Amino acid sequence: MTLSSFSAPAGQRFLEDYETGKVYEFGSITVSEGEILEFATRYDPQYFHTDRVKAAASEFGGIIASGFHTVSLAMRLFVDHYLSHVASLASPGVDEIRWPKPLRPGDTIRIRVSILEARPSRSKADRGIVRSRVEAINQNQELVLSMTTVSILGRRPEGAGKI
Repeated sequence: MTLSSFSAPAGQRFLEDYETGKVYEFGSITVSEGEILEFATRYDPQYFHTDRVKAAASEFGGIIASGFHTVSLAMRLFVDHYLSHVASLASPGVDEIRWPKPLRPGDTIRIRVSILEARPSRSKADRGIVRSRVEAINQNQELVLSMTTVSILGRRPEGAGKI
């Protein structure tokens, strides 16, 4: 696999800058036990996310992050580094979310984004669809998250030129 780099920064990217088959890596972000406990207490209060003693006795052997916390961290990297800051028009959804390994306190993740499809809209000439496979990988090269995102991006305005 060959990693790519964008020719334009996120603040100047449009649909035309996203090419099917390209693969990118971005990151990193480290999660602390305090952040895991805070998120889980508020949004996913299962014992293996919130109770150190019970989590230690569980199959996980300690506190692990909520899968949705993992998604949130990956989304931060996705928005900061991959998604256009000027042409993003929303997302109709995310598919196939999987958590093959838990995210643990002290783990550092990066994301790998593979463009599965980038095409103009069939109904609206000013935009297009980008389907991307997003994988979060920890410092041990273990996959902790995979999901498929669908983004609607604006096309480059006439006369804007490619950088």
